[in-house]
Amino acid sequence: MFVKNSDRFLFAFNRIDHRLKEIAGAKSFLPFYRLVDQSKKKDAIVRKYEDDLRAFADLRNAIVHHRTALDYVIAEPHDEIVDRIEQLDITLSRPTHVGKMFRKRVRVFQIQDSLHKVLKTIHNRQYTQFPIYEGKQFRGLLTTVGITNWFANRINHGKLSHKMPTIGDILEFEKRRVNYKFISRYMTVYEAEELFKQGVESGKRFEALLITEHGKKEQKLIGMITPLDIMKIE
Repeated sequence: MFVKNSDRFLFAFNRIDHRLKEIAGAKSFLPFYRLVDQSKKKDAIVRKYEDDLRAFADLRNAIVHHRTALDYVIAEPHDEIVDRIEQLDITLSRPTHVGKMFRKRVRVFQIQDSLHKVLKTIHNRQYTQFPIYEGKQFRGLLTTVGITNWFANRINHGKLSHKMPTIGDILEFEKRRVNYKFISRYMTVYEAEELFKQGVESGKRFEALLITEHGKKEQKLIGMITPLDIMKIE
């Protein structure tokens, strides 16, 4: 059975409309534009795709209100537009959580470890962020910037020696000690993306988001997101 693009578009639009009502907690009828306004206060996906949602509403109105016959509409959407609204429908109804997209075994170090271990990992894996623990207690996030700061300080004071420092020595040279944030594995990837953006806007840039079951640093580390990772989110 052939299904026209306009019908596919309207099916997806109506599902999105229903989902926005759930997000907004609307108990009675609200125009679609009002639903977007209410939902974006609660949902990162709506905030990200607000312009698309409003454009889809304009097209929906053109399809519905200017239909001249049951089998004819004045605006038949292109395949690309239909694909976009159907994908957004899926994204809103089944958002991807960080625990699914970024779950992985994270390379961690102990605070008493030698810098040599970190430098070897940088050479072999090109990592730039390193969670540091003392036993099972989280102590901070070491970065290549912190390592560079330590070397620069030693050179400036003429104290560079062949003895490798411990990671604890280097950690003191992180420009900001709180350059990370623990998040729950149930957070959506779009909420994580917003955290990075908000950090930059507030002047407190996060070097990594550390994933645990419920966002508590006492829990097992099950994943990590870097600014580079977040650029992969469309």
